Amino acid sequence: MVGRILASVIIAAAALNTFGQEHARGENSPEFFPIAVWAQDPSHAAAYREVGINMYIHIHGGLDQKKLDQLRQADMKVIAHQNAFGLSQLGEPLIYGWMHGDEPDNAQRNRKEKRWDPCLDPADIIRDYREIKRRDPTRPVYLNVGRGVAYTDWIGRGTCRGRTDMYMVANNGYLKGCDIASFNIYPVNSVEEEVRDQLWYVARGIDNLRAWSEDQKPAWCWIETTRISEKSPRKPTPAEVRAQVWMALIHGARGFGYFCHSFVGNTDDAALLNDSEMLRAVADINAEVTSLAPVLNSPDQPAYASVTSSNKSVPIDIMAKKDGKTAYIFAVAMRDEKTTATFRVKSGKKVEVIGENYSIEIRRKRFTDSFEGYGVRLYRITR
Repeated sequence: MVGRILASVIIAAAALNTFGQEHARGENSPEFFPIAVWAQDPSHAAAYREVGINMYIHIHGGLDQKKLDQLRQADMKVIAHQNAFGLSQLGEPLIYGWMHGDEPDNAQRNRKEKRWDPCLDPADIIRDYREIKRRDPTRPVYLNVGRGVAYTDWIGRGTCRGRTDMYMVANNGYLKGCDIASFNIYPVNSVEEEVRDQLWYVARGIDNLRAWSEDQKPAWCWIETTRISEKSPRKPTPAEVRAQVWMALIHGARGFGYFCHSFVGNTDDAALLNDSEMLRAVADINAEVTSLAPVLNSPDQPAYASVTSSNKSVPIDIMAKKDGKTAYIFAVAMRDEKTTATFRVKSGKKVEVIGENYSIEIRRKRFTDSFEGYGVRLYRITR
């Protein structure tokens, strides 16, 4: 079951989580769960707020008064690069945190000399982290790394390809230079045969971030919503977006965001806002996650439930939670094939399938349910 592999690490690091976890949960608010968009114009903040987005990450050109006012009108939190204006606004509650430059673990484009340089030295990230914290010790520092976290043999890391040791806190890696760590991989858009349509790479990346940080840093991720480039085979379906979100959450993501850009034809930075079908789906996912935020922010209950899959090639990964007398199991099929799952629970009489019009009786502490490929089921269990 998900979580058992990391159990010893999680227990050992629990006392070290408080700073980052408090900020990842909205400064200890159980009702807040970070749902972000990447590098969007603040003029769109109200539109994103309407569909349940609560955070901007990366502001082109940096924060200034006009941009902050636009974010304030939408009650939108922000993680931005530290600049003189931002540092003059340390009392502003919407400034959630500060960020590094993007993807230091990848080969770095040298535009002047028209070549690719090696990935950045983790020591540089740690040095910059300390300087950011010196200027403002009250806020977390956010770092986004690339797809090599999940697809560890990715060629885009250049001479750093396969060097997973460069991420590890224990090796003074990249993750030592942040309070919140995220990564991005877009399986549907991927041109790599190993990754294409393999949505479970999202879960693998979360697992690796948690393990490499010794579970000291909240792990976030980015979810694809568009056809990103001309080379992309296609855009994801709404069901695939939901599956990726819940794979991340079930594997312990403490926040997530959507990549909204499309570079097909004319660049559209806010392509998500211009895709009515996907926008409705994202709104539904966000409403679902937000309604369950207090549950998601509560401690895991790994001993409460276990699961077996009738199709051995389709693992069912689960997360179990409790809220008073009510238990929850969040489950996802990790491959694109049908299966039937048999759940064993410690207690409970009836299962409500959240968001779907049916319920299941628990008999002898067991219940079964069917799953489509990459299917998601959210269960509320009452005594």
